[in-house]
Amino acid sequence: MNRVAIVTGASRGIGAATAKLLATKGYAVCVNYLSRSEQAEAVVAEIVASGGQALAFQADVGREQDVVALFDATEHAFGPVTDLVNNVGVLFTQCRLVDMDVERFNRVMHTNVTSCFLCCREAMRRMPDGSAIVNVSSLAARTGSPFEYTDYAASKAAMDALTKGLSAEAAERNIRVNGVRPGFIHTDIHADGGEPGRVERLTPSIPLKRGGHPEEVAETIVWLLSDKASYVTGSLLDVAGGR
Repeated sequence: MNRVAIVTGASRGIGAATAKLLATKGYAVCVNYLSRSEQAEAVVAEIVASGGQALAFQADVGREQDVVALFDATEHAFGPVTDLVNNVGVLFTQCRLVDMDVERFNRVMHTNVTSCFLCCREAMRRMPDGSAIVNVSSLAARTGSPFEYTDYAASKAAMDALTKGLSAEAAERNIRVNGVRPGFIHTDIHADGGEPGRVERLTPSIPLKRGGHPEEVAETIVWLLSDKASYVTGSLLDVAGGR
């Protein structure tokens, strides 16, 4: 079957690297974005210039109607969606849990968890048997990210539970559902949290003594989507340099 992938939050970082790599493997790719239209269009332009198929589509994947529109647009352009990468994630300025307000907590949970739920549900309603889903979690789901991002960590742990539960439900249709937990990766998300140099600060605690790169996480995601991982489902794979 023709492979058609939706990658959410694909205008930068891990999402963009994943979209580009999928295109080199013959996937038609929908590059989802919320607000960074120029960056999303640049990802599409790079894919198309290399002979691939891609489109950029603006959608707030925390909104049900936007998710339906995202899948509709992808199907109209390329045919049935066969692969989904839930990569959307948000975090805010580092702080202790005791100093967080409920609005922040709810926004993180909505953006990171509700979006994953909505996209997974829509995918299960439309995907043919034999498809695949990868949810991009975080090492924080294991560590709790104390003093910095306990809300973000909680949202990623919820994604892991969703991944495990859905993988069992989807197995009867041979739809594989896995998760990837990146560690300290060189992306712009650290600047969103107020510390652009966070990876450098934490490098001594990483057994491999370096931060990771988006392309390294993308390789893992694309492998999990591929037939090479045909007997892998319900797995949560750390890409964290040994952490």
